[in-house]
Amino acid sequence: MAAAVSEAGALGMIGVAAAATGEWITKEAAVASGGPYGVGLMAWALTGNPAQFDAVLELRPTIVSVSFGPYARYVEELRQAGITVVTQAGTTDEARAAEQAGVDAVVARGAEAGGHGRDAVGTLPLLQSVLDAVSVPVLAAGGISTARGLAAVLAAGAAGAWVGTAFMGCAETALSEPATERLLAAEETDTAYGRVFDIAQRLDWPPEFGGRALRNAFFDRWAGREDELAVDEDAPVRQAAARAEGDFDTACIYAGQAVGMVRERRTAADVVAGFAAAEGLLARFA
Repeated sequence: MAAAVSEAGALGMIGVAAAATGEWITKEAAVASGGPYGVGLMAWALTGNPAQFDAVLELRPTIVSVSFGPYARYVEELRQAGITVVTQAGTTDEARAAEQAGVDAVVARGAEAGGHGRDAVGTLPLLQSVLDAVSVPVLAAGGISTARGLAAVLAAGAAGAWVGTAFMGCAETALSEPATERLLAAEETDTAYGRVFDIAQRLDWPPEFGGRALRNAFFDRWAGREDELAVDEDAPVRQAAARAEGDFDTACIYAGQAVGMVRERRTAADVVAGFAAAEGLLARFA
């Protein structure tokens, strides 16, 4: 996926799970390294898995996003290696702290975004505030899945958009067929934010960073009962089995509120080409 996005003219990112090994990163980077690419790291996971950081330093990708936890300690070493460093901020104060930490750019990540982050502020109000608060380039994330969304954040002053959900229906995705079918059928109101899936899978995400995923029966059953879920010994087993069996009434699919606009299988190149229409939209106001 990262290689396909980059080949199409955007910048593809390799997202690194907490348990991923350094060898896994190196293997994935070998596929994407024909052109520019980036790697996304979770700061909270690096303390227990330093091989991830070592692998990235050796690979020297174009850009590294290190977010969610004590990321500041890694910024200078990455920059000294010639790597552009960004971090995701869910509040204006987080964006200010990121600039002080020396990042090259800030990703203003609104609550609409899929996956993990804060549920504090929507993309548009956050973007406006962050643009006024920092002098480094700002990328907008959350709810951007078409040229209209890209044009909107560019018009506001963003340097670009950080997009995930729009690519989830692509032919290059690692999602299983049952997961993809579920995703393509989802409406804009079919996501939910919380810690249910993290607790069920015994993932050590810091509690301030919940996840936005497609709402399902498992989420509805356990939302508000997270303390009970934390001591349910069978929960991790049920989640693993559900993923293997394609049971997405139980297993999670992380996705943002833009999922309602992801309606068909396309290639990554098609999605990137669609975003290019933002230029014409912006020209109407030139």
